[in-house]
Amino acid sequence: MYIEIVIMIIIVAVLFPVCSSLLIVRRVKKQILEMVDALEDVKKGNGNRRILSETHELVAPLAYEINDIILSYENRLLAYHRTEETNKQLMTSLSHDVRTPLTTLIGYLDAAHKGIARGKERDDYIETARRKAHDLKEYIDVLFDWFKLGSNEFSMNISTVDLTELTRNILIDWIPIFEDTQVDFSIDIPEQPFRVRIDPDGYMRILNNLIQNVISHSHADKIEISLSGQGGNIKILLRDNGVGIDKEDLKHIFERLYKCDKGRSEKGSGLGLSIVHQLVEKLNGTITVDSVPGKGTVFTLLFPLTD
Repeated sequence: MYIEIVIMIIIVAVLFPVCSSLLIVRRVKKQILEMVDALEDVKKGNGNRRILSETHELVAPLAYEINDIILSYENRLLAYHRTEETNKQLMTSLSHDVRTPLTTLIGYLDAAHKGIARGKERDDYIETARRKAHDLKEYIDVLFDWFKLGSNEFSMNISTVDLTELTRNILIDWIPIFEDTQVDFSIDIPEQPFRVRIDPDGYMRILNNLIQNVISHSHADKIEISLSGQGGNIKILLRDNGVGIDKEDLKHIFERLYKCDKGRSEKGSGLGLSIVHQLVEKLNGTITVDSVPGKGTVFTLLFPLTD
């Protein structure tokens, strides 16, 4: 009797690991087949597949790694489709925003050249053509900046500069424009230097695009620009008393090709503020915007000061 019990115990001790191993092998084989099936599904374009596995299982690390790869693939595919859609919108915008003013420009110049318009009317035609040409150049400049930012050719020349002095030099060129467009301006720049590491051309584009945005779209008759220290940063504030931006539009204000249609001018590429946002990030700064419809908008820039 005891011998039989001992024999049974020995048999169980020998067979249990074998049976257990067979079950593990079957489970692993099943999971590998599931992985193959999932990868075939992903290959056909379904990026929503995930491989289920518990943390204690042998294939868990492999399953989690494949899930991460699939998620990365899905995100890249989504980004690609967004870029493709953006490019389609851009080409449609380009067709309208370049061809339309160009056709108008040619029409005015032809009328002046052929003598259809004479005297003061001819002078008015030429002045209109001049403004259209400037609008067209402004649009192409913005378009060029946007394409350049998205390419591998974009580079910055970072150096330590006094941002107060640089800002003064930039704003000097805007004063005649403020006066010409009858926009009242208030500029508050402290005498003390604020030194930052920045690309001067990039900062100039940021400031110019923000001011141009006020001139072209806000319908404001007053703009305030100020610089001040805030902790370890320099704060640049641009405030206008224009029509403001609706709360829903405010969420998308820095997106490419986004235009605020309500109450604001439709003129523009929809790229200017997107370029500003990209440039600020590349310069290790931050930009925020607050707005109250009917009262105005405030853009706030922060750049870290050097030690």
